[in-house]
Amino acid sequence: MACAAALLLGVGGTATAAVKDVAANGFSIENEQVVPVDQATAWKALVGEVDRWWPKDHTWWGKASRLSIEPRAGGCFCEIGLDGQQQALHMTVSFVDPGKTLRLLGGLGPLQGMGLNGAMEFRLAPADGGGTRITLAYRAGGYTPDDLSKFVPVIDKVQGLQLGGLADYLRKPEARGGANGAQEPPR
Repeated sequence: MACAAALLLGVGGTATAAVKDVAANGFSIENEQVVPVDQATAWKALVGEVDRWWPKDHTWWGKASRLSIEPRAGGCFCEIGLDGQQQALHMTVSFVDPGKTLRLLGGLGPLQGMGLNGAMEFRLAPADGGGTRITLAYRAGGYTPDDLSKFVPVIDKVQGLQLGGLADYLRKPEARGGANGAQEPPR
């Protein structure tokens, strides 16, 4: 996984972040971005193009791996090394409402090795003034001898980077319908 120094990088675009609650054994965080595409385009990128937008420095094997999300109940948010031998099930898909909600269960990144579990939810909704508001919420917890409240600011920043990767990708003309930047109007 990436080192904490990578967290010093800013997240581009309009974003909001909030630590909703925190305790020694768990937390809830939420990050939001507004993107200039309709919900269908945002959904397609979220589930079908994760390897193009998820920050490679927040994967186990960096550029030597590929990410995928199977958007079905029981599906895998997986990372496979280029040789096919290195493999990680990051999270399991538990809820799919295409174009609106994707919920995944598990401990993401180092939380998995700590024995923690969580629910990550991407919610897509029309944004005021057009485009799509994407909310990334993550609630995690469980037993650990470590005080999770010390890690939450770092986890919140990493989640912001991950959502920022999706938002930055969706702001590129090729993600909005081709090189000319054509797009459907927001619904």
